Amino acid sequence: MAFHYTLQFIFILVGLLALLASLFNWNWFFTARNTQFIVANAGRKRARLFYAALGLLMIATGVYFFCQLTQGN
Repeated sequence: MAFHYTLQFIFILVGLLALLASLFNWNWFFTARNTQFIVANAGRKRARLFYAALGLLMIATGVYFFCQLTQGN
């Protein structure tokens, strides 16, 4: 059962990181190798919107699975 909580925490943490990076326009985040594909193809502004949406989706997924897990107990 602890693995489920760890996985949900990771989802929320990574989602929060992506959301904060898009809100504060962190240069280190958007110049990283993993984000260069989206930044190069969509531009910095759209990449920020994409990562904000992705962050919100990951946070919502973590919260949803947490609620489902606690509701079952």
